[in-house]
Amino acid sequence: MDVVVLEAARPESLSDALRPQPRVHRPLPQESRPQSRLDDRARRSRRARGVALVLVVDDSAHAREMYSEYLSHRGFSVLTAADGSQAIYYAVTARPDVIVMDLAMPNMSGITATQWLKSHPRARHIPIIILTGYPYRAIEEGALEAGAAMWLTKPCLPEDLEAHVHSLLEPPTRESREPRRPGT
Repeated sequence: MDVVVLEAARPESLSDALRPQPRVHRPLPQESRPQSRLDDRARRSRRARGVALVLVVDDSAHAREMYSEYLSHRGFSVLTAADGSQAIYYAVTARPDVIVMDLAMPNMSGITATQWLKSHPRARHIPIIILTGYPYRAIEEGALEAGAAMWLTKPCLPEDLEAHVHSLLEPPTRESREPRRPGT
């Protein structure tokens, strides 16, 4: 799988963020390029082929590259974004299967982006993993209350992140409908 790295200029407002001009370093094959209105049939088809789309959101270019390269190597299609505003745009247009989002980012934090995504009808079903260097219980609880499905702290090995992404891609059971903390 190829990785698409989307780097846009820092938007001044949310409306600017919804009109980014990404640079694509390595394009996805034509059949799996995100479109502005990717319908549920296309998402199900992508999942049926065993190719899940993961959106990696982090203001650190190093972290974005590390996680996106690893997940791509492991068979995922990967989009990246540098902040919460871009994450909202790509989540609504590309409709990824899972979002991995940093907490502290410029312009819009991971918690604010999570709250916005969970209130949007086209994105509320997408599970979000908050991946951050802040190990504080109060922040973790705030992220889970905002709608995050899982909370992980950095440093997080890419293979551990992959395992958590896989766990969120599994069909939900009655017991797994509540936010999960690793190891519970």
